[in-house]
Amino acid sequence: MEQKLNGKRVAFLATDGVEQVELTQPWQVAKDAGANVELVSLKPGEIQGMEHMDKGERFPVDRTVDDARAEEYDALMIPGGVANPDRMRTDPRAVAFTRAFFQAGKPVAVICHGPWMLVEADVVRGRTVTAWPSLRTDIRNAGGQWVDEEVHVDNGLVTSRKPDDLPAFCAKMIEEFAEGTHQPQSAGVRQAS
Repeated sequence: MEQKLNGKRVAFLATDGVEQVELTQPWQVAKDAGANVELVSLKPGEIQGMEHMDKGERFPVDRTVDDARAEEYDALMIPGGVANPDRMRTDPRAVAFTRAFFQAGKPVAVICHGPWMLVEADVVRGRTVTAWPSLRTDIRNAGGQWVDEEVHVDNGLVTSRKPDDLPAFCAKMIEEFAEGTHQPQSAGVRQAS
């Protein structure tokens, strides 16, 4: 694979309950493209991956959201799984970490239930995104437009619906991460209070 991401640092934000393949496949694709990838989570140690409803592997955490700052990274990836973003969106530190990438105009890739983090960070307003269909109303209520597409790109934000979309999602993720910073979309990013 071409080393399109040489020298880039990518934060993967996840916690217990992450859909394993939505973490591991983008992680490997980003590494293969030359990125330095780090798993950022709510607590140190390891997080529990899931294969749908069954426990999968455990993954070592590189840094906690207390120790990581968005300015240290070039891009952010948020995998899905129902429990993963549901737990993270209740953590103000994880929400602030996510919001900071949008405030800086850095590329972000999010799949499946991961857009719950975007809703909580108030960064979908005025954007078009795709996600697992059950998030449609949440996205609309947060001021975004939900579309049923394999992958959708909106000003540096890459979104997809499910594990079957991973090939298209990963390809667009690499493109957007390689492109780098975009103009921040002020209507879709509330300043931290």
